Amino acid sequence: MYLMKDIVRDGDPVLRKVSKEVTFPLSDKDKKLADDMMEYLINSQDEKFAEKHQLRAGVGLAAPQVGVSEMMASVLVPNDDDPDKPLLKITLINPVIIRNSVQNAALSEGEGCLSVDKDVTGFVPRSDRITIKYDDFDGNSQTLRLRDYPAIVCQHEIDHLNGHLYYDKINKEKPFDIDPSTVVIS
Repeated sequence: MYLMKDIVRDGDPVLRKVSKEVTFPLSDKDKKLADDMMEYLINSQDEKFAEKHQLRAGVGLAAPQVGVSEMMASVLVPNDDDPDKPLLKITLINPVIIRNSVQNAALSEGEGCLSVDKDVTGFVPRSDRITIKYDDFDGNSQTLRLRDYPAIVCQHEIDHLNGHLYYDKINKEKPFDIDPSTVVIS
């Protein structure tokens, strides 16, 4: 089980490297990595468990964040209307964004990251709608269309796989300036 001590922090070179493609069939090590990343997300969203083990809540975790430079990320976006049915629960292997909207979106409160301990404020402009091509656990190519918050979460995780952190996208001079056509998601 991953704890906060297992999460790689900003400044570690693994967070700035482009990850290697995952090969198939999946090794036992890669299967365990996927299971452990999703387990962290589930545990971190359980308030009592998270408090007991001092976990920061997360909705996504990429392999580089646990020190593994591979193209794999787990995403668990909760559903406020039905806690038993998440909006998105998936592990993406070798994900690539193959289409994205011209329309941008940003979170009203900005983004955070389990690997970034400091508070870096500002809007993070991202595509509002995306299509991702990824491999499933059997190595079959799949596509996934997302919009709004789930799309933002997946773009954040895919950035990790390409050596980017969310604050790289914030306007340094005017962090809260945003194109008026951008969808701001609360």
